[in-house]
Amino acid sequence: MSMRMSEICLTENNNNEERYKVAPASINVEKGALADYDPFRERKVDHPTSDMDTLTHLLKASLGTGILAMPMAFSYSGLVTGIFATIATALVCTHCAYVLVKCAHTLYYRSRRTTMSFSEVAEVAFQNGPAWAKPWAQFMKHFINYGLFITYFGTCSVYTVIIAENFQQLIEHYFGWKGDPRIFISMLLIPLILLSWVPNLKYLAPFSSVANVFMGVGLLITFYYCTTDMPPISERKLHTSLIQIAPFFGIVIFAMEAIGVVMPLENSMRTPQHFIGICGVLNKGMGGVTMVYILLGFVGYVKYGNDAAGSITLNLPIEEIPAQIVKILIALAVYCTFGLQFYVCLEIGWDFIKDKFTKRPLMVNYMMRTVLVTAAVLLAVAVPTIGPFVGLLGAFCFSILGLLVPVFIEMVTYWEQGFGKFNWIIWKNVIVCIFGVLALIFGSKDAIADIVKLYSNNGFENGLYETTAGAIDGFLETTAGPLA
Repeated sequence: MSMRMSEICLTENNNNEERYKVAPASINVEKGALADYDPFRERKVDHPTSDMDTLTHLLKASLGTGILAMPMAFSYSGLVTGIFATIATALVCTHCAYVLVKCAHTLYYRSRRTTMSFSEVAEVAFQNGPAWAKPWAQFMKHFINYGLFITYFGTCSVYTVIIAENFQQLIEHYFGWKGDPRIFISMLLIPLILLSWVPNLKYLAPFSSVANVFMGVGLLITFYYCTTDMPPISERKLHTSLIQIAPFFGIVIFAMEAIGVVMPLENSMRTPQHFIGICGVLNKGMGGVTMVYILLGFVGYVKYGNDAAGSITLNLPIEEIPAQIVKILIALAVYCTFGLQFYVCLEIGWDFIKDKFTKRPLMVNYMMRTVLVTAAVLLAVAVPTIGPFVGLLGAFCFSILGLLVPVFIEMVTYWEQGFGKFNWIIWKNVIVCIFGVLALIFGSKDAIADIVKLYSNNGFENGLYETTAGAIDGFLETTAGPLA
């Protein structure tokens, strides 16, 4: 490039030696250096999504089943602390997604590319970064790809268990038939394969819209139960100690985190510039999500106190029809969300094999979709108690991929441009890393506790059905939200 990426000033010290003073360069400087290239104008997408389509997908990705664990999260934090801690957590998660997309837009200009996956953003950033970062480029790409694929594939498998369990509870309540969970899981194979055949995010948008409606109605009914005969707020704690609040961050970070779908959504947009910005799609979506999380956490904790379950639906009276409707709606919402989560696996898998099948790519693509869904269902059939294991994997991967990796990408991307006055970007990223480490420690701790509880002697004595239900409860407590 003919123009330097950073503004470099030469100064002289007392020994008449020249040294560089690196100052942050404006993004307009970088765009001016490549005035002949606009990655957004050059982008060609067969079926681009509108801003509203993208917002719908983002809401579904972030407003998942993890929100049902918010009352329990507030039981760890208290009412007042929970409100401010939820806002702080939302700011961190949103900022990390913002940083990832911002770096991608910067790297589009540098590399003259129009789209990148999460792993490709990391690869290009490290390839074009300082000398010490270049050898890590391939490692970062493979680490992100494998982490996302395994975590989201496991999530898809758990989703089949969640759907099956909700319908099984209703059938048992009405007909008294306590069947094998594997039968209900197997019955989902064909519907899930048909959903996986939806070709792209543009045509998945209606499913996300329907899922948002199902989840919204289910939450409204849940709000009705939570606000009926509420005890006075004075009976609930307002604050807790730092030690007691730690699990709160583990729950809320994973409930809000949706880093795996950020770049696929941005890559499919007709106007990707609108994804970030003060009034961008990202901020609009996460702002609304944060308010709903706070509201349910607040009223749910006031209603049930320390008895709030890992999924607030477990506190609802199963014998009442509105509570049964909630279970049906959430099961249907999870089914409609399956396609969005599956798309992450599909994109990674297809990028890995597409160069080997150039003759009939469409047929191979749909065969791969069918094989992956079948494998996810078979995994759920073989191990219907897989929830806590995926929870542990999600706690490990999403704390690193969702919080730590984006700030490392930012550091490498803008290494030559500097880190602002007083190196404020470095200090900001230190705070984000602390959040990431807390999420890793407490998310993993809770998931391991669920695994130990699951395979204790009591778990085996209660039988497969109760064990599966407990596994799903544990999964919702730790990682269902980010994956939902």
